[in-house]
Amino acid sequence: MPVNDDCRHYVMQTTSRREKLERCKLGANDPLPFGCPDGCVFYEPRRVSAAGWQIAPDQDPPTGRG
Repeated sequence: MPVNDDCRHYVMQTTSRREKLERCKLGANDPLPFGCPDGCVFYEPRRVSAAGWQIAPDQDPPTGRG
């Protein structure tokens, strides 16, 4: 079953054990093995690519004071 990884509801996360977890934020997928249903009515294309994005560790927000 194909995966619509270009859908805005698709989420891929990597655990501390380097396991890849894929899921649908709306739960419209088949969980094991992960796959999107053909012609999913919830499919919405991403407006921005997630390629290359990384989440930084929690930090204090910048204050804007020089």
